Amino acid sequence: MDRVSVFNEYVRQKGLKNTSQRETILTVFLDSTSHYSTEELYLKLRKEHPKIGYATVHRTLKLFAECGIASELNFGDGQTRFEPLNQDQHHDHLVCTQCGLIIEFTEPRIEKIQEQVAAQHKFKIENHRHELYGLCARCSKQG
Repeated sequence: MDRVSVFNEYVRQKGLKNTSQRETILTVFLDSTSHYSTEELYLKLRKEHPKIGYATVHRTLKLFAECGIASELNFGDGQTRFEPLNQDQHHDHLVCTQCGLIIEFTEPRIEKIQEQVAAQHKFKIENHRHELYGLCARCSKQG
């Protein structure tokens, strides 16, 4: 089932209405590769959809996370961010502690090492997040 269908079914099961505003938020969110905070997505939407309120964006992002089409992330900057989830596309993050840049990466060797460590400890991994914090190339040059 695609993410739009998952969301629509979730909203229906919760007894909520799937409004045109929620549909707009869903479309913009899923078409992006950003890690949006509520404020960032609200500011992006507000340009073309001035009637969509901040609270609506926040509640809708929470619904996305609840139904499993988004991941709620905290990179230590005090803002919760949301990222569209693709079940078959796992990735990790490099996070710049100065400018906030978030770079997604995949590295099969890291994944294999994690599996080996878990096997050595007879541990079954259900989920994981790998985040590396430091300075991006631009911020490194400035310092």
